[in-house]
Amino acid sequence: MNTCVDSSRHVTLGLVQMSCSAQPEENLAKATEQISHAARQGAQIVCLQELFRSRYFCQSEDTACFRLAESIPGPTTEVLSKLAAEHEIVLVVPLFEKRAEGLFHNTAVVIDADGTLLGKYRKMHIPDDPLYYEKFYFTPGDLGFQTFQTCYARIAVLVCWDQWFPEGARLAALGGAQFLFYPTAIGWHHAEKP
Repeated sequence: MNTCVDSSRHVTLGLVQMSCSAQPEENLAKATEQISHAARQGAQIVCLQELFRSRYFCQSEDTACFRLAESIPGPTTEVLSKLAAEHEIVLVVPLFEKRAEGLFHNTAVVIDADGTLLGKYRKMHIPDDPLYYEKFYFTPGDLGFQTFQTCYARIAVLVCWDQWFPEGARLAALGGAQFLFYPTAIGWHHAEKP
């Protein structure tokens, strides 16, 4: 039985930021464990970090990394759709999407509390800086800035670098988003000054 709530009520968010190994299946297992933990703590919407299935691979240009990409829907969304339905939670799932041969995106999928794939957002703003060679891997998004009516709230998802460009947040707010999620893999670089 789905226990969705009125959008005017309190909504509890869960954010998962975790260390990752070189093994995608280990990372998926760790993420499912953390999602289940967040759900037991009362989270209704849980957001994973950008590209959570692997270590952040964009620090170099390596064609071998393209094998990390997957289709959407695909194996990860299948596992996490079942988990979302089991816990009656909404999930924001950032993935390395293989859209077609030679066409890849940095994508975030929204899964509703009954396991339904509501849609996806493809990262629009793609950096190309030292240690962030994302233009080598990702094509800019083509789906626009969308909002998704989930069981608990209307949300929007943008990804990492999008945070530096205000039009996405503005359009999401105008589209009725009550929450904006910016999953990111960046953190602190040891060479940076405090």
